[in-house]
Amino acid sequence: MPHDNSTIREANAVAIAEAAQRLRDGGLVAFPTETVYGLGADATNGTAVASIFSVKARPRINPLIVHVKDQAQAAAHVVFSGPAADLAEAFWPGPLTLVLPRRVDTPLTLLVSAGLDTVAMRAPANRIAQALIAEAGVPLAAPSANPSGTVSPTRAKHVAEGFGDKVLILDGGATAIGVESTVIGFGPDGAVMLRPGGTPREAIERIVGPLLAPIPGGPVTSPGQLSSHYAPRARVRLNATAAEPGEALLGFGPEAPAGILNLSPSGNLTEAAAHLFAMLRALDAAAEAIAVMPIPANGLGEAINDRLKRAAAPRGPHV
Repeated sequence: MPHDNSTIREANAVAIAEAAQRLRDGGLVAFPTETVYGLGADATNGTAVASIFSVKARPRINPLIVHVKDQAQAAAHVVFSGPAADLAEAFWPGPLTLVLPRRVDTPLTLLVSAGLDTVAMRAPANRIAQALIAEAGVPLAAPSANPSGTVSPTRAKHVAEGFGDKVLILDGGATAIGVESTVIGFGPDGAVMLRPGGTPREAIERIVGPLLAPIPGGPVTSPGQLSSHYAPRARVRLNATAAEPGEALLGFGPEAPAGILNLSPSGNLTEAAAHLFAMLRALDAAAEAIAVMPIPANGLGEAINDRLKRAAAPRGPHV
């Protein structure tokens, strides 16, 4: 289907080849992953990666995730410990990011690491993302394709709403998972949950044992650790049983009132995660405040509640 916005391309072979050339030339391309749409640049090109920070108005202290085809490509840039290799084997390609030590000889620009000696790395489970990485021939630095701090995009039109004609957008339809990847780091005492996401905690802990919490007040070592993030314009109130005057209610489960947006009428957390950002965007356009019904904290509910908590956090400048 053609689009009115000339920067959006249906993600066919011709468009992917055009996008890959743009990446090799130092340009930006928004593309779908299984989680959300990413804003990609050649991760070995410092000028290109700097343009991600500029276009997103993203703080330089916030590292970027580097997207690769597989563990073999990642191993050219980072050092895998035993637990990290086990997780990559179990969950890649998929919605899991591993924060690993940089290799001294990696050509990745230091900007992706935000001054740290680690790199956040993942292999996306999306055929368009995989085809683009292969065609470009370089790893892709790719945070979510939205102005920093705002609600993440799960459709090509969401990217266009945030960036207009600033970037080429590959349209692969709605993303399957709808929340960003889980981010795991590694310390001397074990694996650390840096950000809940599309791979549930329970599945990861079956591989590496109980996950540790990050050190309070420690440095930002991965995306998604800033306190105010994923934030709509409207105020957000959590664990609401009903809407107050001036609020729109975002429902969950069969107990939600009829006639409102409901993340999952059946109470399915996978469905709720897929709908979260699109429904927040829809309510943000229609109301000054959003009340959200309680979401269970198990499975993908941990990632959903993490995003909602950050969306409801007190606002400074968008981060």
